[in-house]
Amino acid sequence: MRVAVLGPGAVGSLFGGRLALSGVDVTLVGRPGAQVDALRDGLTLTRPDGRTERVAVDVTTDPGAADPVDIVLVCVKAYDTRSALADAEPLLADAAVCTLQNGLGNAETIAEFVPDSRVLAGTTSHGATLEAPGHVRHAGVGDTVVGNYFTSTDATTTALAHALTDAGIETEVVADAERAVWEKVLVNVGINAATALARVPNGRLADTDSGERVLRRAIEEAAAVADAEGVELTTDPVNAASRVARRTAENVSSMRQDLERGRRTEIESLNGEIVDRGREHDIETPVNETLTDLVRLAEA
Repeated sequence: MRVAVLGPGAVGSLFGGRLALSGVDVTLVGRPGAQVDALRDGLTLTRPDGRTERVAVDVTTDPGAADPVDIVLVCVKAYDTRSALADAEPLLADAAVCTLQNGLGNAETIAEFVPDSRVLAGTTSHGATLEAPGHVRHAGVGDTVVGNYFTSTDATTTALAHALTDAGIETEVVADAERAVWEKVLVNVGINAATALARVPNGRLADTDSGERVLRRAIEEAAAVADAEGVELTTDPVNAASRVARRTAENVSSMRQDLERGRRTEIESLNGEIVDRGREHDIETPVNETLTDLVRLAEA
């Protein structure tokens, strides 16, 4: 199996590095900058137990120069999905394309570039933090799932799940990838904006009354929107998010990392998308609207 990873940030580097360590042929595809420059000398990966190792990885800024691949893992920010895929079209000719991103709408964007049968979607609650260019800390272990988004499970999806599991990222194949994406979105809606604005680690949302209230109210609004969209949740989303917050208690959420580094966040594809879809269904989402506006203010 040959794999390309679009977006060698924290999650992309973690998945790409672990796959490379297990012997999978991986190419990291990024835009020119400090991260790509550092990766040319290898990836430094710090495991949850504190052990650090160096991983030799192939990295390029020219997707057209990379050899054909079987699977493309999309790990760019949600707002960069369309432009990243347009730049990477040479890699997409025969590849299955799997989003491992936050937010809603990524699979639908991928379907603009490849047939529905080659669109996969995955979610992960593994925590990853970019400590410095070329250095990723695996901050917390969580669940990972993948599935075909528009069609039934095929051999490529099963092979990807096996490859990730062999690389130490235990992965389950799910029949309903759309539901899995929504369930991850509900977790992100409850955790990301609140931790970014309060500048606290994930665990503070689960071990304080104020944090628990914000998490619960944001998720309850989002769950009502999911129900209106016909999504049947398999778990209690508030309990699921609380478990993730406790499991990744010391992790700094990706949105908090973005705000603290002066970068654009994914608020529009998370809480902002819940607000937009809520309006379509005449569902009020005041907590999500407030969180979205506050993050917009912080970005500005």
